[in-house]
Amino acid sequence: MAPTTRSPFRRTLALLAGTALLANVGASGVAHAQTAPAPATPEQAAPAPAAPQPAPVSPAAVVPAAPPVQMTAPGNGPASVADLAEGLLDAVVNISTSQNVKDDEGAGPAPRAPDGSPFQEFFNDFFNKQQGNRGPNHNVSSLGSGFVIDPSGYIVTNNHVIEGADDIEINFANGSKLKAKLIGTDTKTDLSVLKVEPKQPLKSVKFGDSSVMRIGDWVMAIGNPFGFGGSVTVGIISGRGRNINAGPYDNFIQTDAAINKGNSGGPLFNMKGEVIGINTAIISPSGGSIGIGFSVPSELASGVVDQLREYGETRRGWLGVRIQPVTDEVADSLGLDTAKGALVAGVIKGGPVDDGSIKAGDVILKFDGKVVSEMRDLPRVVAESPVGKEVDVVVLRDGKEQTVKVTLGRLEDSDQAAANDNSTDDGVINPDPGENNDMDEPDQGGDQGQAAPDGQDPQQQGQGQGQSQSQDQATPGQAAPKHVLGLSLSLLSPETRKAFGIAESVDGVVVTEVAPGSAAAEKGLKPGDVIVEVAQEFMKSPDAVATKVQTLKQEGRRNAQMMVAAANGDLRFVAVPME
Repeated sequence: MAPTTRSPFRRTLALLAGTALLANVGASGVAHAQTAPAPATPEQAAPAPAAPQPAPVSPAAVVPAAPPVQMTAPGNGPASVADLAEGLLDAVVNISTSQNVKDDEGAGPAPRAPDGSPFQEFFNDFFNKQQGNRGPNHNVSSLGSGFVIDPSGYIVTNNHVIEGADDIEINFANGSKLKAKLIGTDTKTDLSVLKVEPKQPLKSVKFGDSSVMRIGDWVMAIGNPFGFGGSVTVGIISGRGRNINAGPYDNFIQTDAAINKGNSGGPLFNMKGEVIGINTAIISPSGGSIGIGFSVPSELASGVVDQLREYGETRRGWLGVRIQPVTDEVADSLGLDTAKGALVAGVIKGGPVDDGSIKAGDVILKFDGKVVSEMRDLPRVVAESPVGKEVDVVVLRDGKEQTVKVTLGRLEDSDQAAANDNSTDDGVINPDPGENNDMDEPDQGGDQGQAAPDGQDPQQQGQGQGQSQSQDQATPGQAAPKHVLGLSLSLLSPETRKAFGIAESVDGVVVTEVAPGSAAAEKGLKPGDVIVEVAQEFMKSPDAVATKVQTLKQEGRRNAQMMVAAANGDLRFVAVPME
């Protein structure tokens, strides 16, 4: 079909006509249509037998085509938030800070024009003058937002709004200003609490429950974007549980309510006027809102704020474990139907679970009744728990779920434990070969496969002490390298420890070679790594590794889960495919 070309003039008339029709709508909202009657057809002209003869109508008469139509506003649009905003604006404040910065702190050299440029002289003179006018020190100012949570003058904002500030000033909606002092700050959640001393009680707002908010719920942000105080924006919750790698407890609310620079620290309200989030970050290539903003949920923020008010610091629960994600391969090797939970890679010595209640290789599935869907869920739920609380922890161990009770320590106490970690003692409880005979094949006349005391080789030990080789000397099969899943394995002896720099605290079977292109190589195994466990059983010899791998194959497992220690003792779990 040939394309149809419409005259631009005709299209313009159509648009003007539409505009004229809209212009006929009066102030009363009634649209009047003025039309001339159409000529009557013969059928229409003939009167009905019982009907009276209609009165003649003049062609020039105006006949209403229809009763007046009342134009009403659409009923499906969002309701006005004017009343809600009016009651909240006074509780939202603008925060201005100043910091005295020395010129040599990050100032850097002044830019210079290219040599030979016709503007070089003017360019350099300008920047030299600017440098000279600044003096030895200068003030750097910033603007942010906050909100009052207590009439006595407690204010919540972001840590990055006031970090490093020498002076903090609060600007209220009525134009008054007060100096503020810092009560406490938490860098992990980017929250701070300030205090002012008002002459009269302040208008305040309270926290709501962000856990009940759903994607699609309406929210309202109030803040100080680009210095424009008292700005109100409305949108919806467009995502939950967002991890933007801002901190260890990321669980952000995502919203499309416009959030810009200067909104940081301001509140995100639900439609009841409760604070369900604290606006913290945006994603924007231009620096302005593109509809992706993030808020700290109140379910996390409220507890942090309470602790900062009471103690001036946070007091978080601490479990004392090192964890790693449960991958699909690890889940398969453990018999889990899906990848879930947090895999315990090590236990901190002196920590709350140093009593053996939780062991390396356990998968934590629930903590204090809360499901641990993925690794990053565990640090958050532990940190939100009170110090000293006894909680139930559901773990997967030896293919079975079991519940253990642990008493939480305080996270700050981990600093001392971490200070005790070094290259020879990583703070991880490694299985003791002498206590794991029930986890491997039973000893037959001695500890075969273990390095002899005093740095002696097992063969030298048997000959030097005149003991029977059949009891105390390692068998040739154990002493010779064993090849399993692309790995060349050997006994961990003083010689191999020295060759690979392996710490004395590490026990297991040493990897001497890794076949290029093998599944083990793809999983990151390398010479000098030590296989501590396979499928949660301690390995004392290369033969033990080969036997366990063969058993897993017969059981239909596709992956062999290995606890692997680096030379310095750092532990990790690796699921090596056996196909």
